Amino acid sequence: MDKQAPILMWFRRDLRLSDHQALSAAMETECPIIPLYIYSEKESQATGSASKWWLHQSLKSLESSICSLGGKMILRTGEPASILQSICKETNAQCIHVSTSFDPFWKGIDASIQKALSPSGIELKSFPGQLMWDPCSIRNKSGKPFQVFTPFWKHLCQQSPPARPLPPPEIWPKHPGTTLKSEYLESFRLLPSVHWDKGIQASWAPGENEAMAQLRRFQSEAYGNYEGKRNFPGIAGTSRLSPHLHFGEITPGQIYHHLETTTCRTKSSGASVMLSTYMKEVGWREFAHHLLHHFPHMTKCPLRPEFETFPWRKDETMLLAWQKGQTGYPIVDAGMRELWATGWMHNRVRMIVGSFLVKHLLLDWKLGAEWFWDTLVDADLANNTMGWQWIAGCGADAAPYFRIFNPIMQSQKFDTHGDYIRKWIPEISNLSDNDIHTPWNVDPMILKMAGIELGRTYPVPIVNHTIARETALDAYHRMKAKS
Repeated sequence: MDKQAPILMWFRRDLRLSDHQALSAAMETECPIIPLYIYSEKESQATGSASKWWLHQSLKSLESSICSLGGKMILRTGEPASILQSICKETNAQCIHVSTSFDPFWKGIDASIQKALSPSGIELKSFPGQLMWDPCSIRNKSGKPFQVFTPFWKHLCQQSPPARPLPPPEIWPKHPGTTLKSEYLESFRLLPSVHWDKGIQASWAPGENEAMAQLRRFQSEAYGNYEGKRNFPGIAGTSRLSPHLHFGEITPGQIYHHLETTTCRTKSSGASVMLSTYMKEVGWREFAHHLLHHFPHMTKCPLRPEFETFPWRKDETMLLAWQKGQTGYPIVDAGMRELWATGWMHNRVRMIVGSFLVKHLLLDWKLGAEWFWDTLVDADLANNTMGWQWIAGCGADAAPYFRIFNPIMQSQKFDTHGDYIRKWIPEISNLSDNDIHTPWNVDPMILKMAGIELGRTYPVPIVNHTIARETALDAYHRMKAKS
């Protein structure tokens, strides 16, 4: 390889310098490296509002890191194939390094780019790094993709552990020739014109350094008690690493090896970190990407085809009440308000609000997936799709449709003292620990003393739980009768 010809390091959902196989491979060539990010119209259309905010902050952080090493990040907007061809022609670059993506969006782009670049002799080299294992290589005993999580995870636990994380570069090998022009990050227009993002700004600090800091906080403060506390939204019992993982600011391998060194262990003393409850949750992320790779149609179609005929309702009023946290069920409304305010929602509550949408309101799971896609900072296509199909009962290894979460019991069990509800629904915060879960059952005099007027200061339930449950089961049985 000509060591004077630069390599284009095309960053995408891998916004970090550590444990970066594509970047490390470029560094090993001793060639100049041009760091590049391309923001296309297609990507803009495929990215939710909260994710755009995160992307802006993460790119700003990556730019700063590269600059501190003596490099310069090149930002461009436009069609990736055209921009890559133009830069390669201007700099005489013959090779482009990227991290492999198993997202159907990027797989389609990569295929078209490879086709466009081949006549020019320009090579697009793809490297792993987004997952612990390549989903192409994971098959069951019949040679088919797994569709049930437990055997999938048992299979992965028998594999060699992820390779040790690669170090970041110590200095950036600059291109001695042409100085490429870069657009300003602000030209991407990722930030909202109306400042709805104040709560998100107060809740998150994107970037590789913050990802590692969050991992250290989780390891020292919550990992040891993760199994017992992860389901309680009123306490800080989860890792909050999901958006950092989605944008590639940290890798699953880094998480694995960091936790492997901790003194915290699962209940079985000395057990491998791979067997911990938390790493099993990381395994669900692997499973989601495994499914999306093998069944790309799952973003629009249920994996269980009989659900194509499910009698979903169309009710904009109910959908809006759910989106805005105005259903009258405190645990549901608290979750939806947390999502709107912070761009994130506790995983237990995601299941509760998801079940409420598809089973209490009988609204299509795709409507929920679309809302989460626009409002979550960790809006990962694989996780989001699998999660909604799971709760709707129409996906791989999904919860049976007839498993209908009772939002009252879920609230009483996982937010017993109402701490989470009080934080996000202050208008009912004066109710007792017992009453706060079901304000519609509270004596009118007590409601008045608490400053609550149902239907005015806080809504009455938009559906009756018992009736909604029976209606959902009837719809399910009618669907089964047709299949």
